[in-house]
Amino acid sequence: MVVLNKIYTRTGDQGDTALSNGERVPKHALRVEAYGTVDELNATLGLARLHALDEMATRIATIQNDLFDLGADLSRPGMDQDAEAPYPVLRIIQTQVDRLEAEIDAMNAALAPLRSFILPGGSALAAHLHLSRTVARRAERGAVALAAAEGANPAALRYLNRLSDWLFVAGRVANENGAQDILWVPGASR
Repeated sequence: MVVLNKIYTRTGDQGDTALSNGERVPKHALRVEAYGTVDELNATLGLARLHALDEMATRIATIQNDLFDLGADLSRPGMDQDAEAPYPVLRIIQTQVDRLEAEIDAMNAALAPLRSFILPGGSALAAHLHLSRTVARRAERGAVALAAAEGANPAALRYLNRLSDWLFVAGRVANENGAQDILWVPGASR
């Protein structure tokens, strides 16, 4: 359980921070960058959720909770040491990835196939979901860099990859199931 009695601690004033295993690292470390970008992604989804209704709002809320799980996962190095932790270690699991895939398939079933790339925009919800999609891609790049340098949970990488796809399809759903998508017209402004 998390208890936050005091918000500032001054422990990071010299440019380092603590990972969830207690290890202190520079704030510019790959691991901190990875989970920090996931936090940014969560904030952009909070904005998207302001424009969402019903099932879409519920799905976004579930993803926001998943992103805290993902941040916890990325903030703890050494998956091989999880069994030695004094508390249960929170990791992204395949069922979370599977849920995203099932939701993508369900949303995509109602959409006409794309004949062009689409521009971010349309409804306010779609625009926010597309912004979140680009932040999800950046978070994925950071997590992949972390995995290459120090290791990371493979399910976390799959989750981020699937999430950007989910956000793309959800953006189309938010544009009246694609009817309000803004299509890219190559060379239109030449």
